[in-house]
Formats: sequence, structure tokens, C-alpha cells
Amino acid sequence: MTQLWSLLRWVFKALLFFALFAFSLNNQHTVTVHGFFGAQWQAPLVLVVLCAVSIGVGIAVVAALPRWWRSRRSNQVADSPAQPRPHEL
Repeated sequence: MTQLWSLLRWVFKALLFFALFAFSLNNQHTVTVHGFFGAQWQAPLVLVVLCAVSIGVGIAVVAALPRWWRSRRSNQVADSPAQPRPHEL
């Protein structure tokens, strides 16, 4: 059964790759991104989309870091053996 799931995952990843590849081939037209103060950037549409997704993922990772650090720290404290207090000896 695990081999079937492994095969299905591989097929899904291959289909996703080919769909994204076809999308990038169909969207090679040059687009202009207008910024502040008259700044312009011309690039293929697929590159603009890739940059936007990458920036979004980066912002999400930076936003999730504090919560991850807190949970990691609390798990380390919970996993460490309890030290006896000096007055309990």
C-alpha cells in the first residue's frame, strides 16, 4: 500500500511540474511592472509571477519564525529533565 501512495505522489508531482512548465512556456510575453516614482521593470510574465510568489513565501516564513522559535523553546524546556531545587535536597 505504501508503494502505491509513493507512486501516486510521484505522478502528482510530475503532473504538477509539467503543468507549471506549460504555464511558463505559454506566458513568455514581456510585461511592465510600474513601481514608485516612475520606476519600471520589464520582464517575462512567468518571472514576475515567480518573484511575487517567492516574496510571498519569504514574508510568510519571516512571519512564522517567532511562533516557531517560541514553540521550539517551550518544547526544549518541557523535554529537559526537571532539576531539583536547592531547598528540596
